[in-house]
Amino acid sequence: MVQAVCTTPKGNPIALVLGATGGVGGAIAARLIGEGWLVRALCRNVDAAVSGWRYDCPTPDFVLGDAMDTASVIRAATQGDGVAVIVHAVNPPGYRNWSSLVLPMIDNTLAAARAVGGARVVLPGTVYNYDPARISLIDESSPQNARTVKGKIRVALERRLAQAAPDVPSLIVRAGDFFGPGARASWFAQAMVRPGQSVRAFTSMAPGIPHAYAYLPDLAAAFAGLLSIPDRLRRHETVQFSGHWDATGAQMSDAVRRVVGRDLRLRTFPWWMMRLAAPLGGFPREALEIEPVWKHPMRLDNQRLLDLLGAEPHTPLDQAITVTLTDMGCLAPSQGHARPGHA
Repeated sequence: MVQAVCTTPKGNPIALVLGATGGVGGAIAARLIGEGWLVRALCRNVDAAVSGWRYDCPTPDFVLGDAMDTASVIRAATQGDGVAVIVHAVNPPGYRNWSSLVLPMIDNTLAAARAVGGARVVLPGTVYNYDPARISLIDESSPQNARTVKGKIRVALERRLAQAAPDVPSLIVRAGDFFGPGARASWFAQAMVRPGQSVRAFTSMAPGIPHAYAYLPDLAAAFAGLLSIPDRLRRHETVQFSGHWDATGAQMSDAVRRVVGRDLRLRTFPWWMMRLAAPLGGFPREALEIEPVWKHPMRLDNQRLLDLLGAEPHTPLDQAITVTLTDMGCLAPSQGHARPGHA
């Protein structure tokens, strides 16, 4: 089947973004808007989504719906001019209910993609698909040998995309832990640095262990760059985004210290507390599954991305941290950028 290429009368391609009110989906939506795409975004509360849009570009065309409702996803994809791309940037909040929500949501996205004749499904990939104790370098050929519940669900999700490739093309861009403007659900914003106040301390998830991070504006630029060359992408395309590699396990905290201009109290995330509370369920049990990802280094090999784009978008770390901390309310606006943009 020929991939749908849906444009407006003026020739602008159209994308539907699921999860545009979140960090990853919002960054991708803003970048696409900045590059001339018309972006439609599914949300559960249109007024809140419009008033909460914080990017330095026009708001997407927010439409009412829920990623768990098949009919509303299909309606959002097919209304008016159908879409060429569906960005699937939705995840259950707080690491909860993965087993009951993740796969039904991708099934709804695939149904919507088929309803418009084969829109490309775009997925921000994770490293959860791999056993961090056995794989230290990830490329598109690395065996997906997840040992955790979340990892096995992500493997199943990506398998659905691969199986759909004859009639629904897909693009997976796999990256490390997100940070950046709008990334409220990131480990950086929820655990490492406390939002809304001057930075006095930094919490390391695993001191001394190398780790991969992805600055959201750079990742969004990579998505947009790849979507601008659809004819060069495989039907089921998977690339790795190398991002910022913290080779010492201390480069992130060092960058925060340089940006805020003072020494920081260094703390270690209390995984022991998560283990104590895990039998009660909730966030501690869900978060504990992620501990091996922090305790074992996994680097991403971006050779396929380089083959396609020539270079990976990359913002210097101190600049990226400045923008991130300013957006979190940890730096005065005069020290950084008050609003996340799409440059």
